[in-house]
Amino acid sequence: MSLTLEKRDTFSTLTNFLVPVISIVVALLIGALIISLSGFSPLTAYYEMFAGAFGSGYSISETIVKAIPLMLCALGVGLAFKTVLWNIGAEGQLYVGAWAAGWVALSFPDGQSWWLIPLMMLAGFIGGALWGLIPGILKASMNVNEIITSLLLNYVAILGVDYFVYGPWKDPKGYGFPFSPFFGQGAWLPTFFGTRIHLGIIFAVLAALILYYLLKSMRLGYEIRVIGENVLAARYAGMNIFRTILIVFAISGGLAGLAGMAEVSGVIHRLQHAISPGYGYTAIIIAWLSRLNPIATVIVSILFGGLLVGGFSVRSLGLSESLVYIIQGIILFLLLAGEILTRYRVVWRGGSRG
Repeated sequence: MSLTLEKRDTFSTLTNFLVPVISIVVALLIGALIISLSGFSPLTAYYEMFAGAFGSGYSISETIVKAIPLMLCALGVGLAFKTVLWNIGAEGQLYVGAWAAGWVALSFPDGQSWWLIPLMMLAGFIGGALWGLIPGILKASMNVNEIITSLLLNYVAILGVDYFVYGPWKDPKGYGFPFSPFFGQGAWLPTFFGTRIHLGIIFAVLAALILYYLLKSMRLGYEIRVIGENVLAARYAGMNIFRTILIVFAISGGLAGLAGMAEVSGVIHRLQHAISPGYGYTAIIIAWLSRLNPIATVIVSILFGGLLVGGFSVRSLGLSESLVYIIQGIILFLLLAGEILTRYRVVWRGGSRG
């Protein structure tokens, strides 16, 4: 007698909804166990995390600031996943977008022209798109595994930015720290209501609305859905799979590159070592929790932004903020397990099924 997996013909909408919810609840319960074993009260820790993320106007604004790059990266990887293209390279694409936008800003250090920020946006998007196209071209032309290529390119991009901030773009007045000079204020994204919430939130919401419309009402969106559900049927119908793969990887990488531009222009105001605390990787979890729905991605990104901000608050209790990343990892594993059980049934050879 052996155990195998058999693909289900159908699966319910209720199951699609319950898997992410149960994954979050179980991850929080496991996190509570870890906190308890560390000698702290789980209720106190979770209260501090919630208050730190949503307990005041300042906390909410900081949560939104953290959510902006998460939204853009998650929208990008979600579009790729919709086509069953596993873009794991949003982190590197974010760095290349930040580098390209920084290059524009540092080229015009005293620039006050209206076109400077649009040019930085364009550079960030194109930088991320070109970096995304590398695994896209390899996948479309030679069927090279995009998981491996996009993941490895993350390290190339991160170390490439490090080369510039430790080398030719290093601030001579930075006391040896790996920073570029500050951008001119004409290269800073406008902020709202006296907070650090910047124009990037508009980029992210507009991107979500555009992607939602694209997937629901445009021919390209229809082709993306068909290719994602059955690539053989798409090929039989005469769809240009090569072109669609390149377009999807370009948009996916471009959105991550725009996230990098928003981060260096709206928050950091210069290039530096460790621009991102892993936004591109967290975006993968957000995309799956959102069920690859662009509108849901905006909401889940805010929740994960709160998780990141709340993670800093638990340090006052003596807990490490790495707890947040442990919970994120648990959520991802539970999501993957739930996804398998949603799409497949366990079959014991011999007739009994579970």
